[in-house]
Amino acid sequence: MSVSIALTGCGQQNQEIKAAPAPAVSVYQVKTNDVGNYREFVARTQAFQQAAIKARVEGELIERHFDEGSFVTEGQLLLKIDPVEYEASLAQADADLKSKLAGADGASRDLKRGKEVAEKGFLSQSDLDKLTTNAAQTAANVKAGEAALEKARLNLSYTEIKAPFSGQIGKVSYDVGNIVGPQSSELAVLTAIDPIYVNFQVEEAAYLNYLQKHQNAAGPEEVPIDLHLRLPNNTQYDQEGKLDFADTKIDQGTGTVELRAVFSNPKKIIMPGMFVNLIVESQDKQEMVLVPQAAVQENQQGKFVLVVDQSNKVLSRHVTLGRRMNAMWVVESGLKADEQVIIEGLQKVRTGIEVNPVAKMVDATTGVVTDASAQ
Repeated sequence: MSVSIALTGCGQQNQEIKAAPAPAVSVYQVKTNDVGNYREFVARTQAFQQAAIKARVEGELIERHFDEGSFVTEGQLLLKIDPVEYEASLAQADADLKSKLAGADGASRDLKRGKEVAEKGFLSQSDLDKLTTNAAQTAANVKAGEAALEKARLNLSYTEIKAPFSGQIGKVSYDVGNIVGPQSSELAVLTAIDPIYVNFQVEEAAYLNYLQKHQNAAGPEEVPIDLHLRLPNNTQYDQEGKLDFADTKIDQGTGTVELRAVFSNPKKIIMPGMFVNLIVESQDKQEMVLVPQAAVQENQQGKFVLVVDQSNKVLSRHVTLGRRMNAMWVVESGLKADEQVIIEGLQKVRTGIEVNPVAKMVDATTGVVTDASAQ
């Protein structure tokens, strides 16, 4: 009797083991995309325009018309130096010029009358020469007075410091009440960052190949390449750039040539001095398989993915990876389009077992996984 019970119990346990469902895993159906030849360069960003705001005349700083770090427009009043001294100088220069104009007018009339009298023999040549010299000197004095008036007018205008272009202004070095002048350090720095430059270096051999291949291009901007940026937080920038400048010499110390790209920066998220990765890709592209980063694993033999075949069996597949495109890897070999790779539940499976695949979608930019039925 006890033997019978034991056999019955074993049979039930075997039935339970056989009835265990296959583990569910999330799978992604591999897709292809057009991918060109590419290179990545470590690059550094540079402001499109930058100006150190300095005082051109000396005086007390009496007004500030912006907030540090704010955006200012071209021609906007930024700072004001006490103008009283320069207003007085302008008034004095104006009065001095009027006096010199009156003197010149009188000397001119004297010379005219002297010439008339000299023709009749009533004025000596020596006296006529004196009248001529006096007229010339007073005319020169007028020129000097006009220059002094213009200088006084300029000095007065310099008491209002305005933005030379639109951009973001940084920290102020001098508070209201300080005495500033031409010898003072910069009052603030104005920077324009839309668009923004990206500087990078290319080896002389690669640059020579570039010149030979694109020698018919009228300028760097006409070279058929796509330019993208990967930012320091490992996200790809959403604006495409273009080549803007190539230097005319090779750096003898590094054997490289300086190149520059330009990118739109409407949201002002790229700041000058930032290290970025510049991705240079040819416009001549070929269709290649892309696989989510979440699917890729690595062992002693290299990188691999787990594939679910048509029988729902798990297969291990070693892959050769190329460039990374946001949340995806370009697969150079090892996978074909429409194959299913496991992206979630990897810890529950091993090669050869049967699984229950659940189709998922992956956002190619963020890597976020969603239900395929929701697409």
